[in-house]
Amino acid sequence: MTNQLLHEAARERRLVGDGAMGTQLMLAGLEQGGCGEAWNFTHPDRVLAIQRRYADAGAACIITNTFGGSRIMLRRHGHERELAEINQAGARITREAFGGRPGFVLGDVGPLGALLEPYGDLSAADAQAALEEQCAALVAGGVDAIIIETQTGLEELGLAIAAAKAAHAPSVIASLAYDLSLDGTFYKTMMGVSPEQAAEFVAERGADIVALNCGAGMDMPGAARVAQIYRETCALPIMVQPNAGLPVLENLKAVYKQLPADMAAGVPEVLAAGANIVGSCCGSTPDHTRAIREEVDAFNRRR
Repeated sequence: MTNQLLHEAARERRLVGDGAMGTQLMLAGLEQGGCGEAWNFTHPDRVLAIQRRYADAGAACIITNTFGGSRIMLRRHGHERELAEINQAGARITREAFGGRPGFVLGDVGPLGALLEPYGDLSAADAQAALEEQCAALVAGGVDAIIIETQTGLEELGLAIAAAKAAHAPSVIASLAYDLSLDGTFYKTMMGVSPEQAAEFVAERGADIVALNCGAGMDMPGAARVAQIYRETCALPIMVQPNAGLPVLENLKAVYKQLPADMAAGVPEVLAAGANIVGSCCGSTPDHTRAIREEVDAFNRRR
């Protein structure tokens, strides 16, 4: 447990985040399409083992296993009645993973998985209620921050930031997923949001940290490019969680093969661009986290 707010700590020193969770759950036995969030109460030992490996690898910030922990997402698996238990258990397990060492627990809020009106059937009121419910459960579980991840549109992102603030989250992180253009010259989200637009929006809505994660073509060099745009657009601390390189298609599945050392080689560029927290996303493992930690420690020593 730490008494310092995450966004304040990130301004003082560079921090390390964890890596991919979904693939680690599948390696631990989660069936394709299964509800990984339900493992917080059905298989807490397996979730703890994964997060403990990230803590042992040097992650100072670990994200809870609650990406699909909203009522709307849990309803698809028949677990909406366990919403509070799933989210609070997720926070508790993540705290336990640090083993008494200082560390930041980031309560994960992923996309609702439905389009807002008028493009879809989900009303803004229902979306707001679902987001507020999950954020309140995570804060009640003792998280140090709410991280709103893999967002592609500003409408849902705005609702989620408001929900996190209404729940009195100690820190609010807003993370968008960007795709690299076909000609390799720029990044935008699936809904056409640019890093400049996102940074301005996140700052205006009162979030504490602006971030990026996942996305097609989002590797460590790409994270550096977007981080630089964030830094030029707003004064918020920056968090990056790029994928472990670019995927290759094997047996109709996207496979990430970038080695930890190769991923970590791009960390100095990301830090130079202004990133305050460096983690990883799809295809990464605790070994990638360990390699990133070595580069971040070296940067902090030089400072």
